[in-house]
Amino acid sequence: MSDLEKLSINTIRVLAADMVEKAKSGHPGLPLGVAAIAHILFTKIMNYNSQDPEWLNRDRLVLSAGHGSALLYTMLHLSGYALTLEDLENFRQWGSLTPGHPEFRHTQGVETTTGPLGQGIANAVGIAIEETYLAQYFNQDQTKIIDYYTYVICGDGDLMEGLSAEAASFAGHLKLGKLICFYDDNQISIEGSTELAFTEDVAKRFESYGWQILRVDGNDVTAIQKATLEAQKETHKPSLILAKTHIGYGSTKQDSAAAHGSPLGTENLRLLKQHFGFDPDQFFHVPDQVQTYFTKIQEQHQAQEKQWQEKLAIYTQKYAQKAQELQDALACKLPSGWDQALPVFGENDKMATRQASGQVLNALATKLPFLMGGSADLAPSNNSHLKEFTDYTSTNHKGRNFHFGVREHAMGAIINGMALNGILQPYAATFLVFSDYMKPALRLAALMNLPTIYIFTHDSIGVGEDGPTHQPIEHLAMLRAIPNFTVLRPADAKETAAAWKIAIQSKNPVALALTRQALPVLVNSQTEIDTGVSKGAYILVEPTSTPDLILIATGSEVALAVLAEKELSKKGLKVRVVSMPSQELFEQQSLEYQHQVLPPAIKRRLVIETGISQGWDRYATDQGVIIAIDHFGASAPGNRLMQEFGFTVKNVVAQALKITE
Repeated sequence: MSDLEKLSINTIRVLAADMVEKAKSGHPGLPLGVAAIAHILFTKIMNYNSQDPEWLNRDRLVLSAGHGSALLYTMLHLSGYALTLEDLENFRQWGSLTPGHPEFRHTQGVETTTGPLGQGIANAVGIAIEETYLAQYFNQDQTKIIDYYTYVICGDGDLMEGLSAEAASFAGHLKLGKLICFYDDNQISIEGSTELAFTEDVAKRFESYGWQILRVDGNDVTAIQKATLEAQKETHKPSLILAKTHIGYGSTKQDSAAAHGSPLGTENLRLLKQHFGFDPDQFFHVPDQVQTYFTKIQEQHQAQEKQWQEKLAIYTQKYAQKAQELQDALACKLPSGWDQALPVFGENDKMATRQASGQVLNALATKLPFLMGGSADLAPSNNSHLKEFTDYTSTNHKGRNFHFGVREHAMGAIINGMALNGILQPYAATFLVFSDYMKPALRLAALMNLPTIYIFTHDSIGVGEDGPTHQPIEHLAMLRAIPNFTVLRPADAKETAAAWKIAIQSKNPVALALTRQALPVLVNSQTEIDTGVSKGAYILVEPTSTPDLILIATGSEVALAVLAEKELSKKGLKVRVVSMPSQELFEQQSLEYQHQVLPPAIKRRLVIETGISQGWDRYATDQGVIIAIDHFGASAPGNRLMQEFGFTVKNVVAQALKITE
């Protein structure tokens, strides 16, 4: 290690420690311990251009151990990204570009939002998958327009999480050779030594997953660089580089849990600076020679992108159509006529919405080359298989069907990684009840504004004989509670087609809740339904004069509401039926439209949904009734459960008559 390298690495350490100390909050342990690895990645290994942080062919670095954010921010500052020393000084403060954990779209150079442990590793698997697909799709002959690596820095906590095991197993299965993970093996957790809870042989575990295992001293820059280059050469296995590190390196708290999640303290910070040869009375100081060193690195990286841009110019001339596709994809521009291949559903096409979804999905896939995804071993039940396309495998990166296996959490986090570039349109499918397993990934998709799509079938007690373990009750309410997340529960095949059109164009995550049981097709036109679904709720059935009562329903219960309206009209009641496939979209409409659909003066309302009643109060009013299920289901045929739990025409009519007496 040269003196300049040593000074640069120690500058990283001291800057990070200053950040945490000034904030009186944060995690100094990882930045002090992993500084050498970060330094080598940013100065010797990775291709990137801080002046063009969105450069398509840049290498990606995911800090899965997101609590070590001070390290990442320090590296981004030194490397020339739009982070000033003042930004570092505002670490963890209101309105700063340096929040406590890295946030995608918030801070230049942050590739994905991390913090919840294990998510970054799984996101990185998705990024690596995306690289392979885009490479096979756009690269021509020997012209590699897409050719980048995905690097990860993770810690003990990441590897304790089951999510990392799911994702790592999948990555090994797919032989993602351009995925390289550095394991910060410092043997310390918040509660103390990892011996308290984590004594497995990590190397053997990852080796069994099909990973290449390399070992280095986390402070040996030569060994780190050599191991990384060796990892790059292994094209058929992802690589895990076990780096023996010291948490809180160089501080009085080195190798102790005390170094993890609290500032070093004024005196200990002074001692740290003295240890590394820095003035203890200087704060946020970057030595001139270090600044000059990183400026030269920036120039090298700018030259690397320039070479790539020259290659792209030649590519554009030679492969104009592909180049235009790439440009459109980067701009998130959908192909012309993308929705013209959608199936047309007639009144006699009674079917489950999962079946309709499968037909729509397959039609869309022929027009949208970046629409891809898979199921957690439930593709036949989810109707999520793309019939005209092959499977994505370790030997076929052209495939668009993914077999995620029974790995719901990893599946959700992996498609988040696939969506980060904004080019791929990934979807994931499972039963609605198993969205429980995916919840952390769903939340992060919403936090990052990712256009991910979730196909959740078997959406109610209509599942039937599988019983309460497989019958979602509280799940719709759970999904609706996530900010920036759209839930669509279509009533029939036509609404399903409309829901898919919304999902494809959405800039935030969308969940489709679909039935197992067959449903009649609405008589309304597809155009009318498209418009209505896009607004979240619309009038499906309207009496000739002012309604006495409004029936509000979603999904399979809309058909029930329509039948009940016919019976109530025979009894002289004037009933409006409102289909509300999406509360979120309805709330985005103008107050004028909301009042048009649900006039405040009409307070007699009846809401019908086979889920918990929570959240429906605002639409039912104090004079209304909610027919819901606020308890777990049971094992029996679906139609019997509907009868036992009150989802019948008879009960809807009875409840309607009560509130209109």
